[in-house]
Amino acid sequence: MRSMFKNAGKWLPRVAVACAVTVYFLIIFGSHVRVTDSGMGCPDWPLCKGSLNPAQGFHAFMEQMHRYFAGLATILVISTALIAKRSRVQPAAIRPAIVTCFIILVQVILGAVTVYDGNGAPTVAGHLLAGLALLGGATVTAVASLVPKVSVIGKRLGPISWIAVIAAALLYISGSLIVNASAEKYCARIPFCPTGIPARYVALHLVHRSMVLITFIALITFAVHAWRNWNSHRAVRPLAASIILLLLSTAILGIFSALLKAPAHLQDLHLAGAAAVLSVTVALASVGWYVAADAEKVRTVG
Repeated sequence: MRSMFKNAGKWLPRVAVACAVTVYFLIIFGSHVRVTDSGMGCPDWPLCKGSLNPAQGFHAFMEQMHRYFAGLATILVISTALIAKRSRVQPAAIRPAIVTCFIILVQVILGAVTVYDGNGAPTVAGHLLAGLALLGGATVTAVASLVPKVSVIGKRLGPISWIAVIAAALLYISGSLIVNASAEKYCARIPFCPTGIPARYVALHLVHRSMVLITFIALITFAVHAWRNWNSHRAVRPLAASIILLLLSTAILGIFSALLKAPAHLQDLHLAGAAAVLSVTVALASVGWYVAADAEKVRTVG
């Protein structure tokens, strides 16, 4: 650890990227816990049935592994912030790293409240939103550790970038609401639900499918805009292409999941794809923001 702080500029990108990847898989594992109805596998917190040892039983084991994963992510988030504070190479990474520390603190608190609340809908929703904020914060920090920030006159990004990020987040949230309501199996038809389905489930599916269409338009527009107009960083085109590929593959997985009445493995892949779409969209928007891709005039490199 002392070596990391001594060579903070060298270690910051490595730890920040590792942190972002870990948080991504934490989100995916958390989704799997919801899909398998393991959220109350451990009725107490922070221990699981009074122990730190691996718990007996599938649901308890899944929930406890999720907490171990969350512990690892917490260590990496805090380490990233400490290293960023010591680094003189990428000062732009300090602020998002510190913000991410606050987010994971909120996430841990909400995780505990969710358990004691018996997975009540409001606390689960808050936990989900904090998780998405955590993924965004870790992704921005990773980009900030790798991409030098330039100083500009005027705006850094155009509206399409912000719209794309918001749309990707709302897409993930709308899909997660279906999982949280246990409504995954109730709409095995495309594009509309079959008759005889409870109205609340139909509403959730139609909202999500409407978000799919809106997000598709927003993200394709954003990716094409970045591909054509952002030439100041080599990561732009790979990220833009990844958004389109991930969006298409996630949509296909969603169709098959719906038609097959949401088997667990397809739900996991679909949610993983949606989280990847959000993460890569945030990464591309962050690159654009740090290099001031839509600015009219670049002033200095900082």
